[in-house]
Amino acid sequence: MADDHRIVAEGIKRLLEDDFDLLEIVVDGPALINAIHRHSPDLVISDITMPGCNGLEVLKQIRAEGSSVPFIFLTMHIEPALAVSAMSAGANGYVLKCSAGEDLLTAVRQVLLRGTYVTPSLGARFVSGNLYELNSLTAKQREVLRLVGRGLRSKQIAGDLGVSVRTVEAHKYTMMQILGVHSTLELVRRSEELGLLF
Repeated sequence: MADDHRIVAEGIKRLLEDDFDLLEIVVDGPALINAIHRHSPDLVISDITMPGCNGLEVLKQIRAEGSSVPFIFLTMHIEPALAVSAMSAGANGYVLKCSAGEDLLTAVRQVLLRGTYVTPSLGARFVSGNLYELNSLTAKQREVLRLVGRGLRSKQIAGDLGVSVRTVEAHKYTMMQILGVHSTLELVRRSEELGLLF
């Protein structure tokens, strides 16, 4: 299990220890990668926001290495887009820390049976079955996002794309609504987290 808040980790340990053996608690991404390599665990429970590298980066790395270890995110991040991104990257579960403990126990049992689990309050935002899709951005929105990510201002983007500054601002506003952020800087950061900037 990986969580950089020790008190949270200890609480989760107490919740799980009657039914499961917890091999190791780590506090950052690099330590989690090392622990996965050492233990070959049956299951990983990880926060997303951690020092070193975040949980999503850890997941992407171990999946690239060929590891299929079941992976559950236990996080405070309530944004559906981030949950979609996590599941698309190969997570098997996404549980909110604000959910009841029983929610995590249910997720662990379901994932160990080779199923998937998403906190019910977020689950309604996913399509049926195991297909997870990020809220679709239009081609023009993606182009604006790419230029925002390069550090261009709205006036420069408008000139490059042959549209009005107002149109650029409208695209930025729509994307901020979709991704649940409130500024251009947050838009760029969240887009990087979700792999939308390349």
